[in-house]
Amino acid sequence: MGHRRQRLLGEAGRFLAVGGLATVVALVLFNLLVHGFNTGDRALLDDRPILAYVLANTVGMVISYRGTRMWAFRDRPPRHADGGRSAFVAINVATMTLPVLCLYVSRDVLGLDDPVSDNVAANVIGLALGVAARFWLFRALVFRRPINLGDIYPAERRFPVDPGAPVSEPVSGQPSRDPSTSGPARPPSAAGGAG
Repeated sequence: MGHRRQRLLGEAGRFLAVGGLATVVALVLFNLLVHGFNTGDRALLDDRPILAYVLANTVGMVISYRGTRMWAFRDRPPRHADGGRSAFVAINVATMTLPVLCLYVSRDVLGLDDPVSDNVAANVIGLALGVAARFWLFRALVFRRPINLGDIYPAERRFPVDPGAPVSEPVSGQPSRDPSTSGPARPPSAAGGAG
């Protein structure tokens, strides 16, 4: 497995673990606010599930930022002056529209208001869509990979660090280049001496 793919899988695993913890907290809060968990006749926000979802997921967002910043993308310094917080919040708010839309369709279009329907709409279908979008957006916009000079100047990777070492093989039939003069490399002498 290549280094890049291994790094991607590691980041994805850590991201999902952090997101899992934040999701459990948000899920419990959402259900407590909307369905009550036998805390009385009526839950605090039983008639306002979208507000309950936003509040619960705001708490989850705080947990998610700390875990994502400190653990999931620990090797990726943020590219923003505020440590990526504003971009993180903007991405979370934007992607929160996906599960909110799913909850709205379930509640207001289909007329389903039971706990299973609410959780399937918001915390299964909507959450899966939101997680995929957030992972890509966080990697691309908030916690980008540090620049590797080899990625910017791939030709530089061909040249050895030791000036006395032989020059690498030419690429696709092009003549070898001497890295110190950027002209053609002299072939090694047959006698092995300086010339």
